Amino acid sequence: MTVTPRVRPDWDSYFMEMAKLASRRSSCLRRMVGAVLVKDRRMLATGYNGVPSRVVHCDVAGCIRDQMLVPSGERHELCRGLHAEQNAIIQAAFHGISIRDSDIYCTTFPCAICAKMLINAGIRRIMYLEEYQDPLARNMFTEAKVEMRKLEEAAQ
Repeated sequence: MTVTPRVRPDWDSYFMEMAKLASRRSSCLRRMVGAVLVKDRRMLATGYNGVPSRVVHCDVAGCIRDQMLVPSGERHELCRGLHAEQNAIIQAAFHGISIRDSDIYCTTFPCAICAKMLINAGIRRIMYLEEYQDPLARNMFTEAKVEMRKLEEAAQ
């Protein structure tokens, strides 16, 4: 009998798959993003983009950004939702979990607002799949010496 060897994912692939799974919970009509905070190969918290708890989802209330014709990447404050990175940070804080010196796995590169939060939260590495053009975020991560690494999706 021939046994086909199992292929175990490496740690980066494993946690990015978790971030991709979290993104499936997104209630955003424009972009589905997931994030996972990890320290010492242990998942600390997850997040996905969407409205706060007890607030009507955008698929019911409508997208305020679409209604106001706000282009992607602009005027982040004009949105009912939070970003995946913000929700991951909030979940960790809500449960009293320190995220200092942890890594974050994001399906999309963080925006400048999230970059500021991640830097001040003590995040040391940003692992991401998709680009998001925000030069300010990239410049701040570089200045704060936060490692950024784009991961390639593994063939399924």
